[in-house]
Amino acid sequence: MEWFKSVDPVLQALMGTCFTWGLTALGASVVFFFTTIKKEVFNGMLGFASGVMIAASFWSLLAPSIAMAEDIGLIPWVPPLIGFLSGGLFLWIIDKTLPHLHLGMKTVDAEGVKTGWQRSVLLVLAITLHNIPEGLAVGVAFGAAGSGFPSASLAGAIALAVGIGIQNFPEGAAVSVPLRREGFSKARAFWYGQMSGIVEPIAGVIGAYAVFAMRPLLPYALAFAAGAMIYVVVEELIPEGKSDKHSDAATIGAMIGFAIMMTLDVALG
Repeated sequence: MEWFKSVDPVLQALMGTCFTWGLTALGASVVFFFTTIKKEVFNGMLGFASGVMIAASFWSLLAPSIAMAEDIGLIPWVPPLIGFLSGGLFLWIIDKTLPHLHLGMKTVDAEGVKTGWQRSVLLVLAITLHNIPEGLAVGVAFGAAGSGFPSASLAGAIALAVGIGIQNFPEGAAVSVPLRREGFSKARAFWYGQMSGIVEPIAGVIGAYAVFAMRPLLPYALAFAAGAMIYVVVEELIPEGKSDKHSDAATIGAMIGFAIMMTLDVALG
C-alpha cells in the first residue's frame, strides 16, 4: 500500500482500471466452460451490476463531490447537480449517436446513427457503452485522491476499483456467453467480451488526468461520473434485468451488489 501511495495518480488510475478490465476478461473466459447462462442467473448479474453502480455513485462519487464543494466555498448542492445532470446528458448523446445493438435484438433495430457496420461490431459497442462511465468513475476517484482534498481518499478510490472489478466479472460472462449463442466461436466470444472492457483504462486515464490537472473541476467531475453511471443503470441494466418473469433475480442481485459496494466503500474509504 505504501509504494502505491507514491505512484502518480494517473498511473494509479491506469493500474486500477487495468484491474477492472482484467476481471472483465476473467469473467468473459467463462464462455470456454459454459455455452449458456440461465435467464434467471443473467438477470441476477445485471441486477448485481446495477446495485454496485448505484452504491458507488453515491458513496464514492456524489458524497465526496458535496464535501469538496463545501471545502472550496461553493453552494454544496450546485456542483453535484450540474455534474450529475451533465454526466447523464453526455451518455444520452452517446446513446443516440453511437451505432450499437443490444443482445437479442435484430440488426435492423440497432440504435444510434444508421450504419452498415457488422452485427458483431454493433453488439460490442453496446456493451462498451456500459464500461465508459465505470472507467471514468475509477479514474476520477484516483485523480481526486491525488488532489489533496480530505474528502477524497486513496483507500476510497481503491474500494471503488475493487467494487467495479467485482461486478465486472459477472458482466464479462454476461457478454461472452450470449455472444456464443449469437453464433460466435468460443475464442471470438471471449475476445469481444474482454475487449468490451478495454475502454475502462482509456476512460480512467482521461478522467484522472483531467481532474488532477484541473483541481477546481473535481466536484463537478465526480458528480459527472455518477450521472453517467446512473444513466446506464436506468437506461440499460434495470430494463434488461426486469424484462421477463425472472425479474426477482435482478432485484435480489441489485440488493446484494449495493450492499457489497456500500460495505467496501464505508469499510475501506
